[in-house]
Amino acid sequence: MKKLILLAAAVCVTAVSTFAQNFQDVLSKSFTALDTTWTQDKKIEASNKLGLIAKKFDKEWLASYYAAYGKVSLTFSEQDGSKKDAYLDEAQTYLETAVSLLGKDNDETYVMRAMIANSRIGVEPQKRWQKYGAIFNENLDKAKELNPDNPRIYMLRGISKFYTPKMFGGGKKASLPYFEKADGLFAKRTDTDITKPYWGKQTNDYFMGQAKGEDKE
Repeated sequence: MKKLILLAAAVCVTAVSTFAQNFQDVLSKSFTALDTTWTQDKKIEASNKLGLIAKKFDKEWLASYYAAYGKVSLTFSEQDGSKKDAYLDEAQTYLETAVSLLGKDNDETYVMRAMIANSRIGVEPQKRWQKYGAIFNENLDKAKELNPDNPRIYMLRGISKFYTPKMFGGGKKASLPYFEKADGLFAKRTDTDITKPYWGKQTNDYFMGQAKGEDKE
């Protein structure tokens, strides 16, 4: 009887390990497909795959988290405001599912909330900056309280500063310290473990390079 119990336990451990590995492999491949293409059609395809993964692995918060990231990513190249909002609505739904599975927000979900808010501003900046700007700042502050070493906090701050007019304290020069701070923190992280979010380095590299140029406004 003791041998049977030990055998059953070993089978369960193997099954759980296989499930986790399969989940991580599938998630990693779909995320990489999304994050390494600049073609909107391909991004939509990859984002949809992340949505299917979230549906299949519906007990894994990271599946819904990355599905949210996928939807936000689609707004970067989308010109139609109504479509942007629709993508962001989907992103918000996936994010709330991720938080529900976690049982609370963590630094990564707060960062995602901030990114969604920032993307909302981009649809109609003059009408939305006050409402969503407050949401953006509040969530990044909360993320920093939990993990001040999360590089995406400073990257998003930098992007916000980058697009803020110089007369209001923004511009390239003002944004550069944030990108440099993020760069140092990205350097300490690995990009081989999908369960430890590492997205954003390419974006940060791009904006850091742009921020080193002269302000012309």
